[in-house]
Amino acid sequence: MLTPTSTPNGYDARPATDHSGLVRSFHDIESGRLDRDSPVVVLFSGGLDSTYQLHRLASAGFADIHAVYADLGAGEDISEQKHVAEQLSVHLHILDGREVFAEEYVRPAVAAQSVYLGTHPISSSLSRPLLAKLAVEQANALGATAVLHTANRSQNTMRRLNGALRLLGWTGAYGSPYDLDPVDRDQKVRELESRGLVHMSKRLTSVDSNLWCREFESGVLEDPEEHSVPEHLYRWSVLPTQSTATEIEIGFDRGVPCSIDGAELSLRVLIDTLNQRVGAFGIGRYSGLEHLQGGQKVLELREMPAAWILLRSYRHLETATLDAESIREKMHVEQIWVREALEGRWFANLRRASQSFMDTCASQVTGTVRWRLRHGTADTLSIRASHPLYLRDREGWERRATAEIVD
Repeated sequence: MLTPTSTPNGYDARPATDHSGLVRSFHDIESGRLDRDSPVVVLFSGGLDSTYQLHRLASAGFADIHAVYADLGAGEDISEQKHVAEQLSVHLHILDGREVFAEEYVRPAVAAQSVYLGTHPISSSLSRPLLAKLAVEQANALGATAVLHTANRSQNTMRRLNGALRLLGWTGAYGSPYDLDPVDRDQKVRELESRGLVHMSKRLTSVDSNLWCREFESGVLEDPEEHSVPEHLYRWSVLPTQSTATEIEIGFDRGVPCSIDGAELSLRVLIDTLNQRVGAFGIGRYSGLEHLQGGQKVLELREMPAAWILLRSYRHLETATLDAESIREKMHVEQIWVREALEGRWFANLRRASQSFMDTCASQVTGTVRWRLRHGTADTLSIRASHPLYLRDREGWERRATAEIVD
């Protein structure tokens, strides 16, 4: 079995020709380094890159290809994924990760106020470690010798997936052939059309979706100096032609979002509901630049209505229940948490340690926040904490405080 060797920044320290565990090119796949008769697990989204990789594996003679599609709550029709698997004669595994994603990845992110440098809530940094974990579990169950994905060098997914796979202790081959071997889009479309997959030519942007976020990048959205998301890509935050202001109340129990308008909901259902109700007012769109491994920046655009209101609600309740010094220190630790998640170290000690601090603070965050939603924005109407530090009667407090001093 191959043994991975890597540097702390997530890239292999050895030459590309070294027979280590890191797969970085299609040559690595097709040269005989990998066992064509053993099961191979491929993280599969149904997009152009992952479909093309399945095609190349099948064309290279791999006999036992397993495409793993993880349902993280995007609500997508997976008929195309099924069609691709059937057309390329690969095994398709549809894994339900919705509840786990909400409870074990999004919940901590809410408590950590996980916003990248003040611009946008992080999203793929949360899904990638779970995708890696699901892939490893599937690979172990199948006795697979390789776990492959399709990240390229202009995507932060590369170090997040590779980092998670290493920290999870995966000892087989792993990585992405697009790392050192980018393939022209026209070539991918042309080869897939020859396999009867003609629908791939319609993919003009890269869309990454889960219950927390719908993210758009690449294609017509490559240039930060000139970009506009085609309106048809938005689903949750479609701009309303008419909207009547409405109220909504969100409840938290020890840091966990737990109710809407007094009705208790699981976190997954709560997020789904908020994406629809808050997004109906055109709320929750973000744009921002994220750094790559070498310091270059790439444009990413998102719609995240539930994240928009949950993060703000949490901060209001947190401010109502924690002293100022704790909040100041927490805001520093939040960026440590975000950095560790962003750099592919979700399963590492520093992210776990910072999470312990977040959870300690979260134990105080119980209460409700009521909002008035209106076209494009929202205003708070009530911040009600179970154990508040705020004053509800300033003048009365001043009289009492003055009386105590005089006495």
